[in-house]
Amino acid sequence: MKSNEIEEKVKHILTNPKFSAIKTVLEKDHAIDCLLLLYMDKGKWKDAKEFMRQNKLTLSDGTFRARMIEIESLGLAKSGRIDPLKKYYLKTELGEKVAKLLIELFDELEA
Repeated sequence: MKSNEIEEKVKHILTNPKFSAIKTVLEKDHAIDCLLLLYMDKGKWKDAKEFMRQNKLTLSDGTFRARMIEIESLGLAKSGRIDPLKKYYLKTELGEKVAKLLIELFDELEA
């Protein structure tokens, strides 16, 4: 790719409002964790907490809920009700695509 093509691509990524919103959420604490949990169908706090505990990782319920609300607002997840106070989250097609791309990115970094 030529220098001016790279510059145009980067400029587009940095100025596109849709990308800006996704970039903003990915920069937040545990956002990638939550997207990957969602990708594994662990969109219920109980399932997410158990997975994190088994792998000696931490994630507070408040952070989980905050990230999932943001992820849902971007169209990467959709929610359903467990009861009047609790929700569960499912990945959307876009959420699955973003999670797969993140996995590919980390695979490439490891190669």
